[in-house]
Amino acid sequence: MESMWSPRYETMERDEMRQLQLERLQASLQYLFRRVPFYKDRLIEHNMGPGDLNELEDLRLFPFTTKEMLLEGFPYSFFAVPMRAIARIHTSSGTTGKPIVVGYTKRDLKNWGDLMARIMVASGVGEQDVVQISFNYGLFTGGFGFHHGAEQIGATIIPASAMSLTRQISTMQNFRATALVSLPSHALRIAHHLEETGTDSRSLSLRIGLFGAEPWSESTRQQIEEKLLIKATDNYGLAEMGGPGVSFECHHCCGLHINEDHFYPEVVDPETGEVLTEGEEGELVLTTLTKEAIPLLRYRTGDITSLNYEPCPCGRTLVRMARVKGRVDDMFILHGVNIFPNQVEEIVLSDPQVGPNYLIELYRERGRDFCTVKVETHLQEKEEINRLQEKLSHRIQETIGVEMSVLLVESGSISASKGKQKVVEDRRSI
Repeated sequence: MESMWSPRYETMERDEMRQLQLERLQASLQYLFRRVPFYKDRLIEHNMGPGDLNELEDLRLFPFTTKEMLLEGFPYSFFAVPMRAIARIHTSSGTTGKPIVVGYTKRDLKNWGDLMARIMVASGVGEQDVVQISFNYGLFTGGFGFHHGAEQIGATIIPASAMSLTRQISTMQNFRATALVSLPSHALRIAHHLEETGTDSRSLSLRIGLFGAEPWSESTRQQIEEKLLIKATDNYGLAEMGGPGVSFECHHCCGLHINEDHFYPEVVDPETGEVLTEGEEGELVLTTLTKEAIPLLRYRTGDITSLNYEPCPCGRTLVRMARVKGRVDDMFILHGVNIFPNQVEEIVLSDPQVGPNYLIELYRERGRDFCTVKVETHLQEKEEINRLQEKLSHRIQETIGVEMSVLLVESGSISASKGKQKVVEDRRSI
């Protein structure tokens, strides 16, 4: 059996886990009904109350919460405690104008640290490790989440954050980092930089990689492991649930264990909202069981996955979710930032010299993700085209905060599809 941070919960028998979830769900429903006016009004609107949950299966009768609702409640409408009880604020990494705001009480932060410790211990991190965290620190949840987990374990932390590749590598070498926390694409960039500079991966002390915040494939995992000589594991989370900490891989890498003593998972049909059975693919829906600052009821994540309740060879009995296979909506992730096509559309099509059709192309070269936005134009002069391309690229960078190149193409060259227009073409093999 693998090392575990919380063996009591990670190996809990199914009947005992279901009883714990029921008790925590009932308490959470009472709590959000009393503390969050939005939920009180919403449940009354559906002729429901906290007392209508008598068994876990009753949860499917309760209404969903959506991203749009959270955005409408910006910034504090979903908070269940007064601001004096809020110890920390983070936001989503998306760029939808108003981000989703997440608050944490001191207890929330303690729980978050414990969840992150579970993830790190499952990946093989211990108190003897030196952990280099290469996520940005700030309102984005990733950096601080893993920082809390490493502190709980007692590991040594290098808060590298956003350094250049050269400095990231020299820091690893100088301080003998044994674990790397980053985007998987960042790990690949490090690997390619080592190759380009003729640096032997064996000059590093790395043995473990914990990667998340963007989709990645088994082929990407294989490349990272072969080039950096490490064991690479996946983890999943979202700002709405408090950040990373929802689920994680063990060394068997056969699905991500959901911390279901803190999050109750369902998979529903994206169209009908009907709860699907074990193994069926659909949209992941999560309900928080222990959140104080911002409890959420049946939150639709937009991520497509399936659930597997069979115990894992590692000894954990936590339900496993399959790696996310796509999105219900057209959202895509670039360099760890959630982006919706309409954000790009609003920028590029605001210029009267372009349109009406556009296409967002995503591709990967030497471990780095790139994005090209093709937009139709009636312009003919090369200088005018180049000038407008640069202007639109700069406007995207300034507004969204992510670099994208704009390529103006001949009017009518982007074919319109029947039905819903396809505006994102992801060729990153994920």
